[in-house]
Amino acid sequence: MQKPMERLNYQHLYYFWNVAKEGSITLASEKLHLAQPTISGQLTVFEQAIGEKLFYKEGRKLALTDTGRAVFHYAEDIFALGRELTNTLKGRVSGRGLRISVGVADALPKLMAYRLLEPALNLAEPLQLVCIEDKAERLMNEIMLHGIDLVLSDMPATPSAGGTHLFNHLLGECSVAVFAIPELAVRYRDNFPYSLNAAPLLLPTTNIALRRSLDQWFDTENICPDIKAEIEDSALLKTFAAAGAGMFVAPIAVANQIQRQYGTQLVGRIDNVSERFYAITAQRKIKHPAVMAILAQAQSRLFDLLSTPLTMPNIQTTHKFPDQA
Repeated sequence: MQKPMERLNYQHLYYFWNVAKEGSITLASEKLHLAQPTISGQLTVFEQAIGEKLFYKEGRKLALTDTGRAVFHYAEDIFALGRELTNTLKGRVSGRGLRISVGVADALPKLMAYRLLEPALNLAEPLQLVCIEDKAERLMNEIMLHGIDLVLSDMPATPSAGGTHLFNHLLGECSVAVFAIPELAVRYRDNFPYSLNAAPLLLPTTNIALRRSLDQWFDTENICPDIKAEIEDSALLKTFAAAGAGMFVAPIAVANQIQRQYGTQLVGRIDNVSERFYAITAQRKIKHPAVMAILAQAQSRLFDLLSTPLTMPNIQTTHKFPDQA
């Protein structure tokens, strides 16, 4: 039976933290002005005390194991508190305030992600928001390792993705619409949605929940669009659309923002297709004030956005490209 770890050696943790930040024992040794065998030996003792490997070789660098990532995230907080204590004792204001780390699934529309996070930014207490964009599966793994506080996704956590240890909070759902640059919008607005037959369309990849819903709707309505591209990242897809490569589908809740930012216009609504939005946490009972604000206001804000009239600008004969794609 493995002997339990009795007491955390903070000097060992500090050496580990520096090696993890630098990516190698050599660089950490130079930074700390210590001999490489000293750092290497202390890391070995630390791993033996924990009972787990913290690093593995990845080319010429050291990469963190799952346990290593968990220890690193705690070390970040521990040494941040140490810096805050030093500043306080020296009479300086740290300004640290609240901190929240949010994972945003790369399939989630970026404008929608901002809308969902906005309540946290409006808290009275200062907040440091850290956003990490990645595949939903990798974000689920990070939240279980306590690397992030919250995941925003277009699909819930499932048992196969570690969902038995995670909790899904449905933030809301809304129907979607088709958008395009003005030339395409005026061409395909009449007889919508059947005008989408053979129409140039930019779609998410097949691993995205919205794409599966759209494919089912196309089959039901006997519509066969001309799929010009399949793009996983929602912002990149809209950038292609802003250049005139095709039409795209996005949530009604951010329709006005999409039209302003990407120079597009509404072609038509698809009320039979909707997108759901989830917040995923590692705890059923939420204590973090920023997470509480996001969960409390998300659904009502979505409904408020849905009740806002959609702008239907006059069709232009020339397309003005947006300042920011």
